[in-house]
Order: sequence, then structure tokens, then C-alpha cells
Amino acid sequence: MQTLAHFGDGGPGPWILFFPLVWALVIGGGVALLRRTAWRGHRGRGPVRPTVEHDSPIAVLGRRFASGDIDEDEYWRRLSVLDEEFGRRGRETAG
Repeated sequence: MQTLAHFGDGGPGPWILFFPLVWALVIGGGVALLRRTAWRGHRGRGPVRPTVEHDSPIAVLGRRFASGDIDEDEYWRRLSVLDEEFGRRGRETAG
């Protein structure tokens, strides 16, 4: 090990930069791996769920159905109209 760390007349050789570089890559890779996996759930970005804004018409309709303001038939009828305008099919035709 002494021959790798010392070059020629006892001074530090070029290998002295290699070991800190390896440790920096290991630590950086670990942090990158944690950011992509474990820490993601703690910031509320867990599994991908369909995003519905709290004030969107579909969300308001869902809250009205949940509170009992409208019955199931009315809910599905209105949802089909809103889904054409604000839902997935509306976004595909608009974009």
C-alpha cells in the first residue's frame, strides 16, 4: 500500500487523488439512489395517482356525490358531460 500512496522520492503519488474520487462517487451514487426511491415518498410524490385539482369541476362533483347532494344516476350523467370537457378524452382532443 505504501508504494501506491508514495511516488518516487517519498512524495504523494497520483494515486492519492483516486481514493477520494472513489468515495465521492460512492456517496454521490447513494444519495442519487435515495432521492429516486426512499426519499420520494416522504415528499408526497409516492405512487403516481391521477391528479385532480381540488377546485376542478370533477372534484366538486365528487364532493357533492359523497355528501349526498346528488344521487348516483345524476353523478354519472354529470360526470360523463364533465369528462368530455375536462377529463382525459377532452385533454387528448385539445392537445
